Amino acid sequence: MTNFQKIKYSFKSLINSNLGQYIISILIISITAFLCSPLANTNNYHVVSFILLFVVSFLSTFMGIRPVLLASTLSALAWNFFFIPPHLTFHIEKTEDILIFGLFFIIALLNGVLTTRVRRQEKIAIEREKRTNALFQLTKELSKTSGIIEVVDVSQKEIKKNFDVNPIIILQDGNEKLVLPESEKLKLINYETAQWSFSNTEKAGANTEHFATNNYTYFPLFGSKIKSGIIAINNYNKISGDKISFWDTFVVQISNALEREILIEMAQKVRFLDESDRLYKTLFNSISHELRIPVATIMGASDSIINSENSKEVQMALCNEIFTASLRLNRLIENLLNISRLESGYLSIRLDWHDINDLINKVLNELEYELKDYTIKVNIPDEMPLIKIDFGIMEQVLYNLIYNSSQYAPPGSIIQINTLFNNNKFIIEVLDNGPGFKEADLKNVFKKFFRADGSKTGGLGLGLSIVKGFVEAHNGNIIVKNNIEGGVKFALTIPSEIPEIENI
Repeated sequence: MTNFQKIKYSFKSLINSNLGQYIISILIISITAFLCSPLANTNNYHVVSFILLFVVSFLSTFMGIRPVLLASTLSALAWNFFFIPPHLTFHIEKTEDILIFGLFFIIALLNGVLTTRVRRQEKIAIEREKRTNALFQLTKELSKTSGIIEVVDVSQKEIKKNFDVNPIIILQDGNEKLVLPESEKLKLINYETAQWSFSNTEKAGANTEHFATNNYTYFPLFGSKIKSGIIAINNYNKISGDKISFWDTFVVQISNALEREILIEMAQKVRFLDESDRLYKTLFNSISHELRIPVATIMGASDSIINSENSKEVQMALCNEIFTASLRLNRLIENLLNISRLESGYLSIRLDWHDINDLINKVLNELEYELKDYTIKVNIPDEMPLIKIDFGIMEQVLYNLIYNSSQYAPPGSIIQINTLFNNNKFIIEVLDNGPGFKEADLKNVFKKFFRADGSKTGGLGLGLSIVKGFVEAHNGNIIVKNNIEGGVKFALTIPSEIPEIENI
């Protein structure tokens, strides 16, 4: 800090102190009187009164009322003692000088008082404008927040900026108990006092009637419906006088914002619980139905084999029924496991280079029984390169798509599989000649448990939802649309590089 800055800082500190203002008033009036002393022995001593009035007016622009009154009185006495004949006495010979002195004294006092009052009103107006702007800024920032954490961050920042104190906002846990996060800063917080303030919705701590020995002051945050928590601040003595109402308004705004976010979270939890309950009931009912059919088939066929003497042909037919029911049961379990992997986020993609012919042939072999009544057309370009995919996951994707077509396309129709590689993207299409989807249903095809009107009985409505999740896990996308000539087309696109020879 330079010498000039030190002097400037010292002068500012002197002005801001009460004693300093009295000293400055005396010094300035004394210096002014000394500088005007050459006019004492002339007929222009009346000019000194105007100079002193100007000085008093100047002092009243930055000093309090009492230092200004002192300056007005001193200026009148100094003009009388040093400038009005006879000099160096308070006696005034001329009547006109007595009148002028009296008017000077009254004008000096009124001028100082009125100027001080105007300045004070101006300061009040400026301070009100600042506070209005601060409240507007707080409301604006809080309105842009999304979530309790953002509200807390904005609130702490605005309090620090407008009150020069370090606030700590502590929220409740939903059971009327405050939660103190682990922090060095929070070691100074007295939990019992904070909890008392929260429970009784009264301020407590330093500079209050309750628990005054605390280092911090605690202010409850409560809205019209719920209590959110408390604000703890140190140096509450900084917030005094007319700042208290300003602080109270700040606390109300923050309380309302926190209440809003807490109520939104509570509403979301209620909606989530309702949705979970609905999905649970749907899933339970569907699983109960889906499990009952294959289990009943297996039990019935097994009982017939055990307790009846049937021909080999009948036994073979019963074994086929058991096998078919087992496949259906296994498919149900696989879908449940897959949707669980997707929902939990534990799906792990292991990419490697594979031949698309191997993928399609394996799926068609697995679905040989379901596809026995259909004509399958597979179009794979001769120049089709190896593709980088998770073979097991893509096998499930293709399996679900082709199986879905076999369930809705009429027997004897064509199920077509087209593949293409373009611009480092692997594209596969599955087309059938089934009834297709209603336009209103197209946007819901990939939703969990969705089943279009008129769907065949059986299934949980998870297959296509799993397809979408697995494709997106490959950073790809899938679309569905109705064919102009009938049926539906699924087209999935997955990014894949062209393999180098050494990587094969």
